[in-house]
Amino acid sequence: MNEVNYKNSKLIVESGSLQPGTVSWQSPSNIAIVKYWGKHGVQLPRNPSFSFTLSEAHSRTSIRYEAKKTLSHEVSLQFLFHGQAQASFEEKIKKYFSSLLPYFPFIRQLHFTISSENSFPHSAGIASSASGMSALALCLCSIEEKMFGTVKERPDFEKKASYMARLGSGSACRSIFSQGAIWGQHMDVEEGSDLYAIPFNTALHELFQDVQDTILLISRSEKSVSSRAGHQLMENNIYADNRYKQANQRLQQLLPALRTGDWDTFGAITESEAMTLHALMMTSMPPYILMEPNTLEAINRIRSFRDHHKLPVYFTLDAGPNIHLLYPKNIKPQIDRFINDSLKGLCSDGQFIHDHAGIGPVEF
Repeated sequence: MNEVNYKNSKLIVESGSLQPGTVSWQSPSNIAIVKYWGKHGVQLPRNPSFSFTLSEAHSRTSIRYEAKKTLSHEVSLQFLFHGQAQASFEEKIKKYFSSLLPYFPFIRQLHFTISSENSFPHSAGIASSASGMSALALCLCSIEEKMFGTVKERPDFEKKASYMARLGSGSACRSIFSQGAIWGQHMDVEEGSDLYAIPFNTALHELFQDVQDTILLISRSEKSVSSRAGHQLMENNIYADNRYKQANQRLQQLLPALRTGDWDTFGAITESEAMTLHALMMTSMPPYILMEPNTLEAINRIRSFRDHHKLPVYFTLDAGPNIHLLYPKNIKPQIDRFINDSLKGLCSDGQFIHDHAGIGPVEF
């Protein structure tokens, strides 16, 4: 593992020098192609993963910080989501900030007012923890930079933000980078690390640089089993060790396809990974199913359309029933017609979201 130590007890400001300020970041969600499912230690992955960074599905987060008015060792913050207080989210963020005190000891000195909003519905099957936690990590790194000037270079800033995002949500560490990212050690990824993600954008073939992702909202119901619980259930899954070997093999096969624009290989791996993820859920103890009948019907229609029209359109799934339809931009008109004619009726209230690989986080 590439070692890095961000713990720094010196990141404390003299009380009289604390100046209020505001930092703001927009950070995207991402869709994993080779899935991360199963973790150990402090948010460390059991296998490497690759994801595309989305564009339209993002969180916008602003943090106003100021010196605490009273002496206290407790983390002090207020959290507003779309302008409304959210007690459960606020408590989660307090725990996250508390876990970061060894890295950002100045957190104890400040009161934070956090305002956040998502560009997508909470129940859309898009990883809100990835966009939300990565935005928070970016904001904290920006506060450090403003106060101490310690992370000036962009690569260093991104690596640290990815590391901190991982501590809040594993998949969030991949959202720091544009277009595509790899998280986890792998024999074919020299700089790969379990501690943070690394970019995989300059190596992407042009056909994958603007890959389209239409999210079919099959169901907007709350998941019966959370992703956090799903990761924990992998610990006793009889297929877990073979799954981790399989993920390494699939990433080894995927990387050349991403470099050469090989959509056939990419698609075969992508769909197999989606089905494997849900098979692992069905073989957990207790077993559970997150796919809906319309999920399976949509999969059948996608495969039939691809076989008939010989077009590179493929599906993947996250830990839920909704489908991410992936295809190159140059066939978007045909896919739009297919969605409207054959898939829209399978979606909850006929809803779907068009997205695509994006430029990554943006400070605003």
